[in-house]
Amino acid sequence: MAASTGGLNRSRPTTAHAIEATGLSAGFGGREVLQDVSLTLKAGEILCMIGHNGAGKSTLLRVLFGLHRPSTGGMRVFGETPSNYTPAALGAAGVALVPEGRGVFPDLTVEEIFGLALWSAGVPKSGQRERIDEVLDVLPRIKEFRGRRAGTLSGGQQQMVSIGRALLTRPRALLLDEPSIGLAPKLFQDLIRPIAALRESRGMAILLVEQNVREAFAVSDRVLVMRSGKFIFEGAPSELDDHAKLMELF
Repeated sequence: MAASTGGLNRSRPTTAHAIEATGLSAGFGGREVLQDVSLTLKAGEILCMIGHNGAGKSTLLRVLFGLHRPSTGGMRVFGETPSNYTPAALGAAGVALVPEGRGVFPDLTVEEIFGLALWSAGVPKSGQRERIDEVLDVLPRIKEFRGRRAGTLSGGQQQMVSIGRALLTRPRALLLDEPSIGLAPKLFQDLIRPIAALRESRGMAILLVEQNVREAFAVSDRVLVMRSGKFIFEGAPSELDDHAKLMELF
């Protein structure tokens, strides 16, 4: 995945897949985290990825969004080959990432965070109000605290802001890294279901990394299990209804 100037190679037609990654390997400080990983996220699919802590799930999401450079492998985004593996290029191609830990600016208000995200995405002022209204339709509770500084918000409210910020770019593929961390199960359910509904209303593909398997499986089409930097299972959520079988994979 060598970087070069430019955005996407548009000489090939789009396919039915949002992201196709092949043979990805990556690590830190000489330690390999991902080992020859291949993944397909279909357009309009909700794909859940689970695994033990340190399995490599977050690293894979960072690679898919251009935040970490792999040592080997390549990927295609909506049928096109990126010629520049950066967050800016992949964002322009329709990919958005909601990182683990929310990553909101604590001293900025929600409105300021949204304004910064829209400016960064190059959305003209004439279209910004429409984008914000779209996000508030999906996550209406943000209206209650949009004028408050992010650092004063609860964990659930900050997670809404982080997801809302990503949705402002109108992504076609959304990468969600552990959105339930620090949230009560009911609050996570109230958060994830309107996000999952975007698959139906917009055809959005979602790659969900999550430890709350019960709620994640309820909205997912397919499950991948990662162990020590490799995928060891792929199948339907119903195939892991047996708790004992699920625990064996961990």
